[in-house]
Amino acid sequence: MKEIVCLSELKINEKGIVERVDGFGAIRRRLFDMGVTKGAKVELKKVAPLGDPIQILIRGYDLSLRKKEANYIFVEVDD
Repeated sequence: MKEIVCLSELKINEKGIVERVDGFGAIRRRLFDMGVTKGAKVELKKVAPLGDPIQILIRGYDLSLRKKEANYIFVEVDD
């Protein structure tokens, strides 16, 4: 069984597949509009020195997210 964690819990260069996006209203819609949908492959590229924001690679482009936003995204860790 694969491990499912919050996007913010991934380590640098760790990859995964989006399992679900929690949240509601404008936050959820914003994440969907940026391409964060179920089945999308994601890789954590960088973390700012103080831990916020994080940079991910999703659908071929780099995206910066606040940790608060990343906590709404659950990924299946890819081995």
